[in-house]
Amino acid sequence: MTGQILQWLPPEGLKIVLTLFLCFLIGLEREEHRGAGTIYSFGGVRTFPLIGLIGYSLTLLSPGQILPPVIGFAVIGAFLLLSYWHKLEAFHEAGVTTEMSGLATYVVGALVGRDQFWIATTLTVISMLLLELKEFLENLSASIPGGEILTFTKFLLLTFVILPVVPDHSYGPFALNPFKSWLIVVAISGVSYGSYLLERMSKGGGGVRLSALLGGAYSSTVTTFVMAKQARTADAPREFSGAILIASGVMYLRFLVLIGIFNLALMLRLLAPFLLLGIVAMLGGWLWSARASKPSRGEVAEQLTKNPLELSAALTLALVYVVMLAATEFAVMRLGRTGVFGLAALSGIAPVDPFIMGLTQTAGKLTSLEIAAAAVVIAAAANNLAKAVIAYLLADSRTGKQSLGLLLGLTGLGLLPLFWFAR
Repeated sequence: MTGQILQWLPPEGLKIVLTLFLCFLIGLEREEHRGAGTIYSFGGVRTFPLIGLIGYSLTLLSPGQILPPVIGFAVIGAFLLLSYWHKLEAFHEAGVTTEMSGLATYVVGALVGRDQFWIATTLTVISMLLLELKEFLENLSASIPGGEILTFTKFLLLTFVILPVVPDHSYGPFALNPFKSWLIVVAISGVSYGSYLLERMSKGGGGVRLSALLGGAYSSTVTTFVMAKQARTADAPREFSGAILIASGVMYLRFLVLIGIFNLALMLRLLAPFLLLGIVAMLGGWLWSARASKPSRGEVAEQLTKNPLELSAALTLALVYVVMLAATEFAVMRLGRTGVFGLAALSGIAPVDPFIMGLTQTAGKLTSLEIAAAAVVIAAAANNLAKAVIAYLLADSRTGKQSLGLLLGLTGLGLLPLFWFAR
């Protein structure tokens, strides 16, 4: 029956029906808004469909022309301006949402007239969501500090402003590609930023273990450093040493995500052992930490992460990545497997991300996937060893000893996959 009706209606009739339906939805929402006790509100279930029909009609009468719809838009805008002026003079209300909805309704009708049905429908749905979620959006804007908006703006700057203009060509004897280098910076910053947001939202309310999970996704080394210092006054050695182990377990999952973005074949080589190591470390750290006699709460579990999107930090990361990529390619070409493994062991002492990201660019090209996977295993184990030393030196005696034992155990387990890659 519906199909017969659609066949009977001419194409322009279907467009009129769609225009009326979409604009009626916006008008219905505004009618409900006016019925909720608003002193003055422009239009409702009749006015908004009429505005949409005007936009549709002007577009239909001027095929291929832009001036008539623009003039109609200006005329509708003038009427809406009069409505807003009346609102200010009579009720001293400055809200302009309804007037903007009227302009959007006109555009919806014009889009239907140009056969842009998907865009018209999407614009209507988005308008409805923005209108209905007024209270939620206002509360959200009030709860987000200005500094966080600036932080997100920096992420957009790194991703959508700087990245597109970076040249995508290889230079020099080591074939360094500025675009790929900055893309890796964006990927590392993006993963860290996600953890940063989650950690900020939790506000330390989940305790030390939740902070360890989120901090490990940001940087397990930084998390170990901060938690070791906090443990001096917390008097909770089991909880903090277990949390440090949790952060190191998350590190393995973080590496899988970053490697998978740039070299899926290398990630698949490491998937099984790194998943197993990450789960064992997180589960072991959680159980160890859960046995603490005096669990610490929010005042101890301070935010571990810092803003990962500072431009100076991004530039430093890009520089370190370029240096590590050049060193990796030099080791591959001049020193062979021994040089790559030695560089992997040394990289664990410094920030290990640039070295591992450098391997994603050489694995399967200058070096085999097996050698690259073994180098990643060595770098991760070396990083665990470095964190064991950090925890031992910075934490109180009991937390330091327990962290040292746990991380040395994880270091030993983390080297076991070498037997698999050496076959």
